[in-house]
Amino acid sequence: MAQTSVNIRMDEATKVAFDRFCEEIGLSVSSAFNLFAKTVVREQRIPFEITTNVPNKLTLDAMKEAQEMSHYPERYKKYDNVDSMMEDILGEV
Repeated sequence: MAQTSVNIRMDEATKVAFDRFCEEIGLSVSSAFNLFAKTVVREQRIPFEITTNVPNKLTLDAMKEAQEMSHYPERYKKYDNVDSMMEDILGEV
């Protein structure tokens, strides 16, 4: 099959990182892009999820707190039920 050229523009840092990655896995950059293109054609889709659902700061803070809670449970209060928690939050009702 005849070969053709494709020019791709990207920032220098991404190119260097991609070159390094391809070298580590034993592929040339050209081979990696060919794999990508053939997968797109075969599957008729981009072979990974593309999303704009990036967590906002509030969500990121909550995720960080939840992770910390799992690592250091002794730092956080625990409740046996919602009534006990609400009583603690609101004072005696």
